[in-house]
Amino acid sequence: MGMSTSKRGRRRRAMSDINVVPYIDVMLVLLIIFMVTAPLLHLGVDIQLPKAQAKAMDQSNDPVLVSVAHDGKLYLTLGKAERTEVTSQDLLKKVSAFVRQNPQAPVLIGGDTRVDYGRVYDVMVVLQQAGAPKVGLMSRPPDDKP
Repeated sequence: MGMSTSKRGRRRRAMSDINVVPYIDVMLVLLIIFMVTAPLLHLGVDIQLPKAQAKAMDQSNDPVLVSVAHDGKLYLTLGKAERTEVTSQDLLKKVSAFVRQNPQAPVLIGGDTRVDYGRVYDVMVVLQQAGAPKVGLMSRPPDDKP
């Protein structure tokens, strides 16, 4: 009889641990909400960008100018020389020789607005093969009339 113990006389100790299960549930719900809404934030929107007047580049060296006419013909101006019509092979040879002698010379391409973009791209490839370190594209200010 005296050996049985009852739980009535003992007090329970207070639990000092924080129950984090509700916090994890809230975090997972927020994660799902952000995962669903994030792709919606990257939709394209039509905007009107401001127009700016670009300043002319500072030219300390004589540039290499390659012009692509609307019919696809190539014209080359090396430094202060006259503009001459060239083929892709001539362009490669002449620009390669000029860039070897003047490695800091800027190389610029100007294309007619009616020329096929693929033709301008082919010229850029030829200029890269010729050893031009950087190739720029020329444009007219918006107020100039052709």
